[in-house]
Parts: sequence; structure tokens; C-alpha cells
Amino acid sequence: MKPENGISDQELLALLQRGDHAAFTALYNRYWEKLLLIAWNHTKDKIVAEDIVHEVFMVLWTKKINIQILNVQGFLATKIKFAVFKYYRKEQRRNRLAELHIEFNDLCWDEKKLDALFLKEYIDGIVANLPQKCKLVFIYSREFGLKNAEIASEMNISEKGVEANLTRALKIIRHNLEITGLLAIIPCEIITKILKG
Repeated sequence: MKPENGISDQELLALLQRGDHAAFTALYNRYWEKLLLIAWNHTKDKIVAEDIVHEVFMVLWTKKINIQILNVQGFLATKIKFAVFKYYRKEQRRNRLAELHIEFNDLCWDEKKLDALFLKEYIDGIVANLPQKCKLVFIYSREFGLKNAEIASEMNISEKGVEANLTRALKIIRHNLEITGLLAIIPCEIITKILKG
């Protein structure tokens, strides 16, 4: 089927998940310029930006059956930022190794560590925008490792209040991760470990 311009992202996604190449092309044509701009704004390198956009669309195609996406544009934009983040981390490591005269290709880059680092920074951004009480409870619990009773004493609220705010914070974070598609592309054990602190 050849998608028309009026077809929605979700309809295209449904076709894509059935292996429809035309749907993939339609999504590519719809978003590649916006994604290229995002990548270029972060890298200031046209070739690197093009490579990143290509990589993101290849992930969309190869993982099309397993990925549950609620917002295609948000998912793709997040994947671009994720790819840029990983690119810079690899480049920084490459440069450090070069200074030590170590051959970069001889070493294995730990993708799980990269995923965890990116996710931690991404969640920190979500936490920064939480309601004040939710944010404090989450930080006390996950960053400082305080028990609910200790948090209640520190904030002068009940333990039930602590539990309610912590539940709300986790719900907001998980909802955000779900909307952006990160729940589908980052291993569950990494997400669970970070959210449990």
C-alpha cells in the first residue's frame, strides 16, 4: 500500500509493523528533516548528524515489531538525542584512549553502561520538573537512600504522604519514559535498577 499524505502516524506505524516499506518511507519523509536539524544542533557536523538520523531510522525498521510507540515524533526525537549522547560518550572515550596511545577498536564499549548513564541523566531531567514535594521525596529516597520514616521526619510529613509522593513521582517518570518510547529501547533491568535506587 502506498500511504497518502493524510494518513496518521499511528496508521503508518501499524503498517510499518506489518513490514510495509511504503509506510517506513512515508515516516522517513515526514520526519527526517526535523530529526536532522535536532542532530545537527547538537553535533554541528552534517555527516555525523546524517549518520545519526540513518541509525535511528534503522532501529525503527529493525525493531518495528517489538517497539510500542505512543508518539512517533517524540520517540524519534528522543532516539536522536540518545544517539547523540552515545556518540559524544564514545568520542570522549576515544580521545582519552588516544591520549594514552591505546587502540580504541581493541576495547569493548559497554552499551549497558551507556544506556544506564543516558537514562540516569534523562530521568534527572524529569525529576527536576516534578512538583516540589514529589521531587524532594524522590531525591531523598533514590539519591540519598533514606527510608520512608526518615523522609517523613526530614520533611515533617506522614509516612503515607511519603509513599503517595513517591508513587506519584514514579508514575510521572514511567509515563514519560513510555511516551518517549524509552521503555521499549532500554533493557528493563537498567530502568528497574535506576528507579529503585
